Amino acid sequence: MKILVNRKIKHLFLYVLLASAAFTAVSVLVICLGLKNTAFFVVLAALLMTLMVFAALYWYFQDQSKTMNEAISQIREYIAGNRDARIECDDEGDLCRLFHEVNSLVTILNAHAENEERAKIFMKETISDISHQLKTPLTALNIYNGLIQQESNHNPELKEFAALSEQELERIENLVQNLLKIAKLDAGTIILEKKSQNVAGMMRYLEKRFAYQAQQQEKTIILSGNEEAALFCDQTWLIEAISNIVKNAFDHTEPGAVIRITWRAFASVVQIVISDNGCGIHPEDLLHIFKRFYRSRFSNDPHGIGLGLPLAKAIIEKHNGTIEVNSTLGVGTTFTINFLNPTKL
Repeated sequence: MKILVNRKIKHLFLYVLLASAAFTAVSVLVICLGLKNTAFFVVLAALLMTLMVFAALYWYFQDQSKTMNEAISQIREYIAGNRDARIECDDEGDLCRLFHEVNSLVTILNAHAENEERAKIFMKETISDISHQLKTPLTALNIYNGLIQQESNHNPELKEFAALSEQELERIENLVQNLLKIAKLDAGTIILEKKSQNVAGMMRYLEKRFAYQAQQQEKTIILSGNEEAALFCDQTWLIEAISNIVKNAFDHTEPGAVIRITWRAFASVVQIVISDNGCGIHPEDLLHIFKRFYRSRFSNDPHGIGLGLPLAKAIIEKHNGTIEVNSTLGVGTTFTINFLNPTKL
């Protein structure tokens, strides 16, 4: 029987067997001798046997509890970050086999973690190399395009070509920058420098960033919220995330549109809402807008590359936040961002 492979279980069975044999022997001896109060002696023997069995069971289960507590302690050690934590078990049986499998799993997880660390280092170095390699030709192309624009004052066709070329260069630069940012977030090489920031101040900075675009496109940005609201965050990265959402609102609204940015501070949550009165998002697309490079079959935007919203979502989640979207075709779209604010917990 496999159950008897375990030494402690064998001892337990042996103790129970010895107690039963002792009870049987005493009972037979008392009956054979014909002693007075035979029933009393048999009951006494039964009580002694019961005590022996309970003592054996108590010893066994106490030992099992100690073993399990030690195993739980080692598992907690590993979860806390001690990669050398292991469950010691030199016995045989199902429980020890389970412990050996857990130790094997820990070894595999450690190997995966080491491989992941090496992959992150490689990714970080590769991203740095790609960044430097791309910046040089993009800078050169921008310079060349600027020279062409200077020489195109008397040539309308060349001037139009230079303007289109500048737009495409901006698209390439935005694409490269967004790809690098997402790759850095994926590689875990971004260290967020969080501190308490005034939400109103960040939103006013955003308003200034989009002021020229709003004027050119005849659109309005309206801010409203608690002037004292504060958020524990990395200001640079969070502004990057919200800028992508605001840019999405500019890309999907017509002249005369209103883009609202509101914020509220609750007991332990800070909420930022970006809404517009644009064309809205088709219900089919709502589940996919945060997927990278997703292109809607209903979209008329030829310039979108499908990285702005995924990047925003990744940055928000790095801040332990959540983002939700609600939209109605022909009415508008609302993005709701919620952050747990540890300074209020």
